[in-house]
This record gives sequence, C-alpha cells and structure tokens, in this order.
Amino acid sequence: MAEAVIVVALLLVAAAATAAVAAREPARQALVLSVLGVSLALLFTVLQAPDVGLSQLAVGSVLTPLLIMLSVRRVRRRGRTRGEAR
Repeated sequence: MAEAVIVVALLLVAAAATAAVAAREPARQALVLSVLGVSLALLFTVLQAPDVGLSQLAVGSVLTPLLIMLSVRRVRRRGRTRGEAR
C-alpha cells in the first residue's frame, strides 16, 4: 500500500515537472511551478520527511512562484515605459 502511494506521488511530480517545462507563458509557468511544489511537498511527506515537505511547501509553492510573477511584472512595466519614451 505504501509503495503504491509513493508511485502515485512520483508520477504526480513527473507530470507536474513536465508541465512546468512545457509551459511557454511565464504566468502559467509560475502557476505550474506552484503545483510542482505542492506535489513535491506531498512526496516528501509520503517519504516520511515532513520537515522537508513543509519547507518545500513554503518555498516551492509560494515564495518562488511569487518572485517569478513579481519579476515578470517589473520587466513588463519597464518595457512599457521604455516604449513610451521612444
């Protein structure tokens, strides 16, 4: 039973990682990266590493996608202001 749960968690991680690589738009990449972080946190919890799972949940699911979205927003704003100045 435990092995089946591990296999399902691994398949979920593999699917989320593939979707993160395949996504083209940065906003969609950040969203899929958040799903990948949640699935990795689930995998770590299943593998009896809840401390690593909690860290992954905080960093991989929340902080990293948030930083990516803020960076994309700032780059797009700079592009607009430079385009208007020309």
